[in-house]
Amino acid sequence: MISLIQNEMIKMIQKKRFYVVLLVLLVLVPIFAYAQMKQAEDKIEKYGSDWRREVQQAITDNQNSLGSDRVPEEWKKYRQIYIQQLKYYLEHDVNPAQPGGVSFTREFLDNASSLFIPLLIMGIGSDIVSSERTSGTIKVLLTRPVRRWKILLSKLITLMMFVSLIVLSTFVICYLISGLFFGYRGFDAPVFTGFQLSGSDVDVSAVHAVPQWKYLFMQAGLVWFVGVTVAVLAFMVSVLVRSTAASIVIMMASLIAGSILSNMASSWASAKYLFMVNLGLTNYLAGTPAPIEGMTLGFSLAVLGIWAAASLVVSFLVFTKQDILH
Repeated sequence: MISLIQNEMIKMIQKKRFYVVLLVLLVLVPIFAYAQMKQAEDKIEKYGSDWRREVQQAITDNQNSLGSDRVPEEWKKYRQIYIQQLKYYLEHDVNPAQPGGVSFTREFLDNASSLFIPLLIMGIGSDIVSSERTSGTIKVLLTRPVRRWKILLSKLITLMMFVSLIVLSTFVICYLISGLFFGYRGFDAPVFTGFQLSGSDVDVSAVHAVPQWKYLFMQAGLVWFVGVTVAVLAFMVSVLVRSTAASIVIMMASLIAGSILSNMASSWASAKYLFMVNLGLTNYLAGTPAPIEGMTLGFSLAVLGIWAAASLVVSFLVFTKQDILH
C-alpha cells in the first residue's frame, strides 16, 4: 500500500495541479489583502481612530434598511443578526473590524469555505481516476498483482493528503501575506460566537468569547471537513465518468449551483438535503442564519457525512466491478 501511495503522490505532483493551486492563492490573496487595506484607510479617513462611531453608524444604517420594502425578507434576517452582533461587540468594547493578519485569515476562510476552497479541491480530485482512463495508464495499474480496492484506496488516501495540504496552505499563505499589510498580532483577540436567530429575535444567551487562535482552529476543522466531502464526491464522479473534462464540469456546476441555491432556496425545504447547500459550515460559527430554516451545524455535518459515505460506497463498488480494461 505504501508503494502505491508513493506512486500516486508522484503522479499528483507531476500533474502540477497543486502548484497551480498555490499560484492561485499567491496571486489572489495579496489582491484581497490590498483591497481590505484600502478599505481600512477609507474608514480611517471617514471616522478617524474612533471605531465605536464606525460601528454605531453601521448599526444605524442596517436598522434603517429593515423598514424598507425594497429589502427582501430573507436579507432582513441576516441584517437583524448582524445588528445584534455589532451591538454586542460595542457593549463589550471590542472592535469587530480591527485589521490584522489573523482577522484577515479568519474572514478569508469564512468567505472561501463554501465555494473558493471547494473549487480548488475539485480541481485536484475530479480527474484522479478519469485522467488515467483517458491516458490509458489505468490498464497498466490493473494488470499488476494488486487488488482493485487497494489501488483505489491509495488514490483516495493521496487525495485526502492533498486536501489537507490545500487547507493548510490557504491558512499559511493568508496569514503570512496579510501580515505584511496588517501585522501578525491578534491571536488572542476575542471573537464572539453563539448568536442564534429565534423567530424575529436574536438569541444571545449562548454567546461567548473565544480567542481568535481557537476560532481559527475550529474554522480550519470545518473547512477541512467540507474539503474532504467535496474531494470524495469529485472522486466518485471521476470513477463514474470516463472524460476528465466532463468530471470537472459536473463538479464545478454542482458547486456553483449550490452557491446560487443557498441564496434563493429559503422556501424550498427539501433543498437542505443537497450537499452543496450545506458547505457553509463556518457560517454557523459566525452566527450567520442558515439558508433554510431547520438547518443546524449538526444537521449539515450529518448531511455531508452521508453524502461522503455514499460516494465512497459507490466509488469502490463501481471501480471493483466494472470492465475498465476494454
